[in-house]
Amino acid sequence: MNKSNNGAAKIRRWLIGGLAVTALAAIIWASYRPRPLDVETATVAEGRFEQVVEEDGQLRLQQRYLVTAPTAAQLQRPTLKVGDAVKAGDVVAVLAPNAPGMIDARTRSVLQQRVGSADAAVAAARANVQRAQAALAQATLEAERSAQLAKDKFIAPSALDQSRLARDAAAQALKAAQAQQVAAEHAAGEARAALGRAEPSGTAQGGTPGLWSLQSPVNGRVIKLHKDSSEPVQAGAPLLEIGDTGAMEAVIDVLSGDAPRIAVGAPVQLSTGRSQPPLAGQVARIEPAAFTKTSALGIEEQRVNVVVALKADADALQKLGDGFRVDARITVSAQDGALLVPSAALVRQGEGWQVFVVEAGKARARAVTFSDRNAESAWVKDGLKAGEAVILYPGSGIGDGSPVRERGPA
Repeated sequence: MNKSNNGAAKIRRWLIGGLAVTALAAIIWASYRPRPLDVETATVAEGRFEQVVEEDGQLRLQQRYLVTAPTAAQLQRPTLKVGDAVKAGDVVAVLAPNAPGMIDARTRSVLQQRVGSADAAVAAARANVQRAQAALAQATLEAERSAQLAKDKFIAPSALDQSRLARDAAAQALKAAQAQQVAAEHAAGEARAALGRAEPSGTAQGGTPGLWSLQSPVNGRVIKLHKDSSEPVQAGAPLLEIGDTGAMEAVIDVLSGDAPRIAVGAPVQLSTGRSQPPLAGQVARIEPAAFTKTSALGIEEQRVNVVVALKADADALQKLGDGFRVDARITVSAQDGALLVPSAALVRQGEGWQVFVVEAGKARARAVTFSDRNAESAWVKDGLKAGEAVILYPGSGIGDGSPVRERGPA
């Protein structure tokens, strides 16, 4: 009886000890076994692959009209403001003749004496005209009398010729005297005009001077006022600019190395700001000359302007304006039905690339080749199939066969 009890006690002790060792081993194994890593995954799928050039630019008017002063004058204070709408033919600026300069008393006295001298010359010219008229009348009578006497054979034909020549000479002398009278009257008018510019202005001196009205050449809006107050302007001075904000284009400056990749007619998406729908457009032309531009990092770059024609209607463009900033996405090439994998899943492996595919809770390294890639995705040529899940941003802790737990698609 005692032997059987002792044997049973030994068996219980061995069982308890074995269970304790097993539990300890399980605890140790659970503590040191590899734990699955939480990873972010994405699904390989077919879609549209695009190569794009992304740069910023600005909007500008297709046609800009500059209104200038046709002559030196006094600009009246403008009534228009920037943004005001105008129609073709509307008066946009008014010019008045420049006021004459002030002169001193001595110069005024000289001008007055010049007027008197001019008046005297006019009187002398009129007297000369009257004398020439009298001489012509006398010469005409002599010529008529000589013609009658020559008809009756009382004088020689030479005497008749002399009387006729005298009449013609008197007629030419009258014309000369009349011309001298006209010249004297013009000189008198010039002297009076010079004296009139020296007199104080006022209603009694001739009233309000004539004004020149400049009209808008097109329908549009005032884009810029070069002069916003009344002031003297010279001929050719810019006064204001007018343009139609419903007809605009975008100018995007790209690196000269990217310009050969862009084709005329390529589609463009323009972003004008947050919560605003993008504007569609297409490349209208690529300027053939580059220019130097310093980047935000202080690096000099050769840039080329790409002009984009907008497809938006005029109402949508009315909310925008000349010089507004835009972010452009120019499509260089596109392929539908391409097998796409996110660029964030690619890992450099020697001279090639690989991705980590999730299979049965483990990461499996898979070598891939692709036809092309951009900043967002790669166009896979070989190594993957549609529907497979790949790990995004795999770190150094992930290797072939590492246990992973999918956090979910991106």
